[in-house]
Amino acid sequence: MSNSTNKTALITGATAGIGRAYAFELASRGMDLVLVARDNERLTLLANELKNKFDIKTEILVADLTNKVALGEVACRAAAEDIELVINNAGFGIKQDFVGGGLAAEQDLLDVLVGAVLQITHAAMPGLVARNSGGVINVSSVAGWLSSGTYSSAKAWVTSFSEALAFQHRASQVHVMALCPGYTRTEFHQRANMEISTVPNWMWLDVDKVVKTSLKDFARNKPVSVPGLQYKILSFVAQYLPRPVVRRISNTSRR
Repeated sequence: MSNSTNKTALITGATAGIGRAYAFELASRGMDLVLVARDNERLTLLANELKNKFDIKTEILVADLTNKVALGEVACRAAAEDIELVINNAGFGIKQDFVGGGLAAEQDLLDVLVGAVLQITHAAMPGLVARNSGGVINVSSVAGWLSSGTYSSAKAWVTSFSEALAFQHRASQVHVMALCPGYTRTEFHQRANMEISTVPNWMWLDVDKVVKTSLKDFARNKPVSVPGLQYKILSFVAQYLPRPVVRRISNTSRR
């Protein structure tokens, strides 16, 4: 039987990609899980698989994070006293130019990548601080150091926000970290209808390695985790090169 004293992690975007990899890795470590995504069928299948394979407790929350009521319910659950770790992973990608593109899609992207991260973290942090334990991992991207539209702009906010909270709570046992991967083999790019056929093989990261690296970095209290030597170099270069050069690079570099 599962241990009633298990720590619990809440994961948004849990049914695919990095979120799913987090679910399996944390379940293998004995953590109970609150799984959040839009698709009830996929959530149910995942929850049952994890429960049966790892003998943990699983709970599902069907939520579209662009919906304020649904987001409020997720934030409320993140504030509960059993939550030890929050992983804001829900993704949103659009393929359109800002000028001439639909404003609704841009707003939805901002709501998921920024608004949801803000509200869920804001809800979770007071309890974590009061218990002086646990933390938040916000899934950002190396794109946040580039200049490639609203996606990279949103990820820049996520990274900066996470670094600020990490610094503010550096003397406590509560940790906040931004995970900044590059191209990672998941279904994210296909679902966002992004062109990836020209991306060389050496630029791709394995999703399970990304998650394991991030959890090691989290345990070491790093404010930012950048998996993969190639992306450590790229992120360093992007932060210190003159911005006109970075803007040119950004035309061909996307997560």
